[in-house]
Amino acid sequence: MSGLLPGDPADTVGGVATPRAQCVLAPNPSPMTLDGTNTWLLSEPGSELAAVVDPGPLDEAHLRRIVDTAERQGKRIALTLLTHGHPDHAEGAARFAELTGTAVRALDPALRLGEEGLHGGQHLDVGGLDLRVVATPGHTSDSLTFHLPADGAILTGDTVLGRGTTMVAHPDGRLGDYLDSLRHLHVMAAEHGVRTVLPGHGPVLADALGAVDYYLAHRASRLAQVETAVEDGCRTAAEVVARVYADVDPALWPAAELSVRAQLTYLEDRGLI
Repeated sequence: MSGLLPGDPADTVGGVATPRAQCVLAPNPSPMTLDGTNTWLLSEPGSELAAVVDPGPLDEAHLRRIVDTAERQGKRIALTLLTHGHPDHAEGAARFAELTGTAVRALDPALRLGEEGLHGGQHLDVGGLDLRVVATPGHTSDSLTFHLPADGAILTGDTVLGRGTTMVAHPDGRLGDYLDSLRHLHVMAAEHGVRTVLPGHGPVLADALGAVDYYLAHRASRLAQVETAVEDGCRTAAEVVARVYADVDPALWPAAELSVRAQLTYLEDRGLI
């Protein structure tokens, strides 16, 4: 049963998730992207305007499906936003901007179309929709989370996934930053009414606090395993992966190696290995 899994995931992926958020699932499933990239269509009920978070890959049919989904609801897409720059989230953004006539706003200036970017602490208003930008670096240096306070929801990109755990994309991503970001999300869930996670991949999570606590515990466990592996003689990231991630699909080992490099750097910086 889903309620026994971390974060209480939904049974399906895609479709309406909250009164203000609907997922249009991209057709790019893989071991890294799970069911595919979740493109989020956001709009205040009754408003004619909408924002889109993470148009996803450069797939013309998917991009047009996003537009069609909005138009069927009588809405015009007024803004395109990116959680981070990985291609499965951002590759289609420029083409999507052409289709919709929108700016593309992101933390990384290289990803923007238009003069305005994004940074933590911003409040965006799209046709009455209150959307708040939260800096959550770690998975990548440019990772952002978007907070929908009216729905008690956060759009986390790859910082928190709907199933499994995410990698820290060394060297751009840093584990210390990632742990700080998770702790910040923990405070949002424990003290500021955040209940729902709208992830970049996988199902919606109904228990934000449970999901974040699981991630923090998982990271602590992995760090301890990596430290022990080094103490026992593992000398390279590949050797650590083969030992610590032996129960993980080998197709994911290259991503695991990036995370291990980030973990080793974290431990070295703190004089723990």
